[in-house]
Amino acid sequence: MSSDTLLKINGLSGGYHRQAIIKNISLDIQKGDFLGIIGPNGSGKTTLLRLLSRILTPQEGNILLEGNDIKEMDLKKFCQKAAFVSEDTVINFSFSVLEVVLMGRIPHLGRLQVETKEDLAIAEKSLDITDASGLKEKRIDELSAGERQRVIIAKALAQQPALLFLDEPTSHLDIGHKIQVLDLLKRLNRQDNLTIVMVLHDLNLASEYCNRIVLLDQGMIFKQGSPREVLTYQNIEAVYKTVVVVNDNPINSKPYVLLVSKEK
Repeated sequence: MSSDTLLKINGLSGGYHRQAIIKNISLDIQKGDFLGIIGPNGSGKTTLLRLLSRILTPQEGNILLEGNDIKEMDLKKFCQKAAFVSEDTVINFSFSVLEVVLMGRIPHLGRLQVETKEDLAIAEKSLDITDASGLKEKRIDELSAGERQRVIIAKALAQQPALLFLDEPTSHLDIGHKIQVLDLLKRLNRQDNLTIVMVLHDLNLASEYCNRIVLLDQGMIFKQGSPREVLTYQNIEAVYKTVVVVNDNPINSKPYVLLVSKEK
């Protein structure tokens, strides 16, 4: 395994109730990657992310984090290295924002150990990074969708992970909040070398923010590479079964996907 490889996926298959949704996927994720996982509904995007983040157990193959099989790793040690932000994070109690972010410190605490001043400082720094410091006294159930998502990302950052998994983190946000969240993630990726693996439905956002993209089709990798290599009209039409036009974005020359209506 290359010294720059953070996560190595070998012959991975898995799913639910013995049904394989993901089929024989092999993939290397490098340190500092901003990797987008795209594909039509039912292609296995979320299932792949759940396998990588240990929510699901592989049926075949393995996943190596810094050379260690994640299935064999102590869960606490794994959570010190990797954090997961789901599409819909449910918090059933009216915790304060600061209390929610401090939950990210749990993997670093001993049994029955309370948070230290250092843990509090890390939580407050995470809130500051996500521009959520002004929310720390509010209750989590009082927040807007955009505010709440920033807080959930702050909680993940408080884990101090090397690897951050996100499942459609902007799906319920308006366009302004989408850009705000994705700009934050890109800044963390560039400044802190945080490796990010993110499921996205929006192909243009994947093109804009990701340095690498994996296109899934029926649980298998159809194409992987740079946005320009993956986001061709041929690849998109083959997988999504719809006609598109792919042009260069006039601002940055990255691929930009235009939908074409079948109705005249």
